[in-house]
Amino acid sequence: MASLEKVSVGIIGASGYGGVQLVRLLLEHPGVEITYLGGDSSAGKKFASLYPHFSHLVGLDIEAIDLDLIADRCQVVFMGLPNGLACQMTPTLLEKGCKVLDLSADYRFSNLDTYTAWYKKEREDRAIAATAIYGLPELYREKIKQSQLIGCPGCYPTASLLALAPLLKQGLILPETAIIDAKSGTSGGGRQAKTNLLLAEADNSLGAYGVANHRHTPEIEQICSELARQEVRVQFTPHLIPMVRGILATVYATLRDPGLVREDLITIYTAFYRTSSFVKILPSGIYPQTKWACGTNLCYIGIEVDPRTDRIIVMSAIDNLMKGQAGQAVQCLNLMMGWDETLGLPQLSFYP
Repeated sequence: MASLEKVSVGIIGASGYGGVQLVRLLLEHPGVEITYLGGDSSAGKKFASLYPHFSHLVGLDIEAIDLDLIADRCQVVFMGLPNGLACQMTPTLLEKGCKVLDLSADYRFSNLDTYTAWYKKEREDRAIAATAIYGLPELYREKIKQSQLIGCPGCYPTASLLALAPLLKQGLILPETAIIDAKSGTSGGGRQAKTNLLLAEADNSLGAYGVANHRHTPEIEQICSELARQEVRVQFTPHLIPMVRGILATVYATLRDPGLVREDLITIYTAFYRTSSFVKILPSGIYPQTKWACGTNLCYIGIEVDPRTDRIIVMSAIDNLMKGQAGQAVQCLNLMMGWDETLGLPQLSFYP
């Protein structure tokens, strides 16, 4: 891969947790050169002053957001901004010839009325938004390869949809029975100071939040409905768990055919993800742990069938900052550039 022609890449919103993951991954990626790190709140500071452990590798400053400058320097731009900001900048960047990968919710929805209802932001970029591809490679690999604009999925939707996709696509469950019980580490809340994320608040505690109204719900339902070819509603409950990174989503649903056993479902999942290097289907009786995925772009999936209730239970573990955010965005970049999907992405965690 030493002969790869380097692509110039910028990150808007480089100072957040998603941004720092991107910097780490792209520094070690043989196909890219980071030519811009931006964000108005930290403009003028050295990136290494925010993250001193990068001081021996990154000499770049955080610069103010100047779209002309960014487009002049960068062929590809990652957007790691709060919801509602990327949609104000992306049309200009696309017009100037940049490829854009947005890590916020701005380009995840095919119906912008749904986005507006949940994110309270009116949109003026409907034509541009209609060209965006949902950045879950395991489902939309070929479309991502042809796209200039990717709406990278949320962390909870990634874990949940990878668990549900084979069941919905092949009509194996009653869609209306799907329940998602998911737990995330505190890094999912970002780097801003928030009372509920303080060590004294989050440690030795486990609690639900966003019950029945979490913003990732319509995103999950949109893709589920597309897979099932009918409108799907899911029950989704997220929980905050006292660890830094990782998501474990446990999905329950009623099987259409109660005669299916665990080994049948493992065979079905293995076939469904046969071309997906980052999805690992576990053997019978083995259930995933978030530690296995930590620092990697992997998703570990374990499967169980309960013959007493005719339900399937699917457990999906990812690193919320990697497969749930930055790693998945780099996976999409690889596809957009025609590179191997796994290029520059770690596939083995530090353990223990």
